[in-house]
Amino acid sequence: MIRLLVTSGRGPAECRIAVAKALAVMEREAETAGLGLDIAAAPRPDAHGPGSAIVAVHGDGARCFAQSWTGSLLWTAASPVRAHHKRKNWYIGVFELPPAAGAAPPLAPGDVRFEAFRAGGPGGQHQNKTESAVRAVHVPTGLAVVARGHRSQHRNKAEALERLTELLRAGRELAVLAVQTDAHASHDRLERGRPARRFKGADFLPA
Repeated sequence: MIRLLVTSGRGPAECRIAVAKALAVMEREAETAGLGLDIAAAPRPDAHGPGSAIVAVHGDGARCFAQSWTGSLLWTAASPVRAHHKRKNWYIGVFELPPAAGAAPPLAPGDVRFEAFRAGGPGGQHQNKTESAVRAVHVPTGLAVVARGHRSQHRNKAEALERLTELLRAGRELAVLAVQTDAHASHDRLERGRPARRFKGADFLPA
C-alpha cells in the first residue's frame, strides 16, 4: 500500500476544486489499471472541495501509479468562483506519506455492512462469473471501500475490512496532520515552476 497526501497548499477555493477534480481522475486511472484506491478527505468548508485528502493505493503497480502523481499539479483555467479574476494557474501538491505506524484499532463488527456484487473492470473473464466483489461500508461514517482483486468472496471480504480499517485511520490522521508542523511543511512546499502533471479547462483535461 502506498499513501499519498493530496493538498491544496492552504490555497483558495479554486485549489480545493482542483483537489476534488484530481481525486476523481486518480480514481478513474486506478480503476483502469486494476488498482484499489481509497480516499479519506478532510471536511469541506463549502461546496468547492476538500483542502486535503489521504489516498491509499493498493495492488501491483501502486508504486508506479503513485510516482506518476507525486509532485505539484497545475490546473490552468478561469476561476469558476470569481468572475473576471485575472489568475488562471492553480497549484496543488501530491506527497507520499510514510507507512502508518502500528496496527489500526479493529472495527466493531456491528459498524460494518458488507455487500457482495458481480465484479467488473480489469481482472479477466473469470472476475464476472460470480458475485465475488465486496463493498464494505462503515455505517457510522458512510465511508466505503470495494475489493475485487480475488475470485474468492471470502478473500475480498477480508481485504475490504482491512482497507476500511486503514481508511478510517487515515481520516483520523488527516485531522491530526492539519495542525502538525510537518503537515504545514507539506502544505507549503508546493513547487510552482515544475509541475508533475498539467490540466486545463473546466473539464480538467490533461494539458
